[in-house]
Amino acid sequence: MVDVMNAAGMSFELTDEQLMLQKMAREFTQNEIIPKAAEYDEHATFPQDIFDKAREIGLVNSNIPEEYGGLGASMIEDVIIGEELAYGCTGISTSITTNGLGNLPIIIGGTEAQKKYWLGERLVDNGEFVSYCMTEPAAGSNVAGIQSRAEKKGAKYILNGSKTFITNASYAHFYTVFAKTDPSAGHRGMSCFIVDRDSPGLSISKKFDKMGQRASDTAQITFENVEIPEENLLGEEGKGFLIGMKVFDFSRPAVGSGAVGLLRRAMEESIKYAKERETFGQPIYNWQAVSHKIANMSMDYEAARLLVWQSAWMVEHGMSNPRLSATAKTFAADAAMRAAVDAVQIFGGYGYMREYPVEKLMRDCKVFQIYEGTSEILRNVVVRELFR
Repeated sequence: MVDVMNAAGMSFELTDEQLMLQKMAREFTQNEIIPKAAEYDEHATFPQDIFDKAREIGLVNSNIPEEYGGLGASMIEDVIIGEELAYGCTGISTSITTNGLGNLPIIIGGTEAQKKYWLGERLVDNGEFVSYCMTEPAAGSNVAGIQSRAEKKGAKYILNGSKTFITNASYAHFYTVFAKTDPSAGHRGMSCFIVDRDSPGLSISKKFDKMGQRASDTAQITFENVEIPEENLLGEEGKGFLIGMKVFDFSRPAVGSGAVGLLRRAMEESIKYAKERETFGQPIYNWQAVSHKIANMSMDYEAARLLVWQSAWMVEHGMSNPRLSATAKTFAADAAMRAAVDAVQIFGGYGYMREYPVEKLMRDCKVFQIYEGTSEILRNVVVRELFR
């Protein structure tokens, strides 16, 4: 098992606590996620029972600091958990880990009172869901182009607009929402708010029927004159863009870890099948056309995981590096997609059938190249940083 650098120098050894956490997440995946993954995928069912079990053992809200009742997991520990859960089903793992995305603006920009209430009381004590609301129907990769508007009126803000492709939207009890408070100021006019689900004027669409990650709920939210108390503003007015960019520092390694987990599953399923399947009197792994595909999966897996863990380590130690986090997420997503496609090819006709797991891996994997920054946009980030 490989690790990344630690603060004392170079190390490739997990601590005893990290090994225990990895073992716990791996056993949970084997016992709770894998046996139910196909059924949840087929019916696009939200995995409430699995979420509740994950919460009981600390796999939900793991990034919430201990003083607010969370596990206080480091970024390295979060990506360890992310890989293990995604190995079982990335739709279910996304449902479990989305609280860790939705709560980041509060962790980053919240006051002590906001953290105690929303992180401690609402998420940890009450077991609630939170969703992260940035993407809009006309503003995906162009974060600065969001059109939602929050206008200050007395002690309240009036929010109008819509957000789309929001994970866990139908089940969330509150949302961290980005909106323009000063549209004339461009990205400097963006602010971030906590919006309660029960707010009048807030409505949620029917969930989207997706190609993959079907166990994850995804829907659109509309805000029509929604009143937000001024105490629900995170940070200062105009600081929303900075909060959003800091969220990406944390979220991209986490998303990359999910792709790494799927990649490992594709590789291991391919190895198992290539040992059992015979053609012309011998196992198919003896054929170079098959074995080289699996060798490429192995090399991609090791490289992707190291990139993800290095970027997580840097965030954990206060060394924000947008180029590295973009590199890690993009490389892991693209490598996972290659592995999923090659796994289907190795399985041949059986790989195209839902009876076998690699068909689902291929459907689930595609979105890793799209959300949290498309692979194309993140390559632009890499170039921007190289030429800065």
